[in-house]
Amino acid sequence: MQTADFVTTVFDGKSNPAKVTVAFTMALNAVKAGHSALVLLMVEAVELGVPGATEGMDIGKPFEPVDDLLKAYLAGGGRIGICGACMIHNGFTAEQMAPEYEMVTAPDVVTLLMASKGSLQIT
Repeated sequence: MQTADFVTTVFDGKSNPAKVTVAFTMALNAVKAGHSALVLLMVEAVELGVPGATEGMDIGKPFEPVDDLLKAYLAGGGRIGICGACMIHNGFTAEQMAPEYEMVTAPDVVTLLMASKGSLQIT
């Protein structure tokens, strides 16, 4: 598991677009500042690993739509991790997730958080 300077954990998905927006806003800013970053989708947030899931998520100004944030974040080298156990628990399969996203285990989460220089847990 490759570590990252900045790790954001997100627990809510489409039901709470404000939390998702803040997570991707902060992660994008970490990448723009030159840090490696990983957004970790956990609990209900694993639904955001399905391609197109962030389309239409927009809480309004001054924030950008989540889909735009995600695209800029990925283009800047940001990574997405998906909790494999959470994915299964929520009825998803790895085949449903975007292929460029990384599946992570509980030990991976601990490694990522302990190795990061900074983290943001959005629960």
